[in-house]
Formats: sequence, structure tokens, C-alpha cells
Amino acid sequence: MYLFALIALLGTSFLHSGWAHAHSRGMYDSETEAMSRAHQIGCTSVHQNNDRWMPCSDERELHQQLRKQ
Repeated sequence: MYLFALIALLGTSFLHSGWAHAHSRGMYDSETEAMSRAHQIGCTSVHQNNDRWMPCSDERELHQQLRKQ
């Protein structure tokens, strides 16, 4: 029982972390929206993730740029 509570608490902390928040802010419905955000954070390209668009050439570059902010 205590293990379940600990796992739930850690999961909640993870969801509220900067990483999770970066993903929610970093996914766009259009390539144009993603490119606009890419320019704001210092990237020059975008990439697709499933059916959505994300700034930067890949998620690694996106996270590097977001950490600089």
C-alpha cells in the first residue's frame, strides 16, 4: 500500500515537472505555429511527433533550447 502511494506521488511530481510542461507547450497543430515557436527559442527548424508539430530539429534540441531560457 505504501509503495503504491509513493509511486503515485512520484508520478504526480513528474507530471508537474518542467519536462512534462515543456511537452505540453511544445506541441502544435500546424507547422507554422511550431516554426514561430522555434524562432522564439532559437531553433531554425521543426519536426513532426505523431500528428503534431514541435519546434527544433528533434526533441533533444528542443529541450536544450528550453533549458537555456
